[in-house]
Amino acid sequence: MSLRCLLSDELSNIAMQVRKLVGTKHPLLDTARGFVYDSRNNLQMRGLVVLLISKAAGPSTAELSFQHNMVSGIYSSQRSLAEITELIHTAFLVHRGIVNIGELKSCDGPLKDMQFGNKMAVLSGDFLLANACTSLAQLQNTKVVELISSAIGDLVQGIYYENSRSSENCLTDDIRISTWKEQVFLSHSALLAKSCQAAMELAKHSTEIQDMAFRYGKHMSMSHKLHSDLQPFVKESSSDTMAFSLNCAPAVLHQEFLGRDAWIKQIREAQGKGNLMDYKKLQEAIKAGKGVTSAIDLCRCHGNRALAALESFPPSEARAALANIVHAVTRFS
Repeated sequence: MSLRCLLSDELSNIAMQVRKLVGTKHPLLDTARGFVYDSRNNLQMRGLVVLLISKAAGPSTAELSFQHNMVSGIYSSQRSLAEITELIHTAFLVHRGIVNIGELKSCDGPLKDMQFGNKMAVLSGDFLLANACTSLAQLQNTKVVELISSAIGDLVQGIYYENSRSSENCLTDDIRISTWKEQVFLSHSALLAKSCQAAMELAKHSTEIQDMAFRYGKHMSMSHKLHSDLQPFVKESSSDTMAFSLNCAPAVLHQEFLGRDAWIKQIREAQGKGNLMDYKKLQEAIKAGKGVTSAIDLCRCHGNRALAALESFPPSEARAALANIVHAVTRFS
């Protein structure tokens, strides 16, 4: 993937400004560190999937005249789309690092550091998003612009849901797994699903192939999110209990089986002095119920749907690689 936009003078200037945050506790620093030291190696997963599905689909019979633009079985426009997808994802990661000044405590450090960090998060995220939009316009494909623009709208809506939930101190939303899936589609799956579909549109593939690419992106990223949510409950090696969201899939499913009132009672029993949460106690309560096993089943269900969508593509190394990504996020033993 070309990273020319990440090596530009403007972004170098942003990087210099972000260095001023070193020594503070602003979360933008953690986001920046994640770009350099990503332990799970999934930072560029979305761009990689767009490139792989482009290669798996190959050239369209309707666009034989454009095959001279292909390199290693991928059109140049599809490579640009992979960059755009990564830029949008990165921009939203940066924007998520904005701190709620009203909820700061004295242990979080000086207010001016947090205010400066917020300004940098807004400006650098906007810069990346503006670059993505410029590149998107250069593709000169109205349907692709429409698809990716709607994915940006979905992301905003999904993050709005997340933020409106997190304002409730230590309590969860009264939602069922169907609502959870709708919200996770917006915040985690829409960008990849619509980027996969857009990659097929750029190669002028049929509506059926576009739909299968969309399904693969949707179900694979749903599996990826479920796998991530399950980590605090399935990791055996960790001695310290990982903090987890009370709106994660195992917790939502646990609440669905247990009942809202009983779940709230368990949360309150796990709250200590100063509303500090005993996550180990909550983790054991969720493990004792059906939430974890049901979330694993759901993860594998979405994985199987992603694999079924791949059957529409001819056998190839790229298709095998896409299947391996699904196998990786549905393996728990």
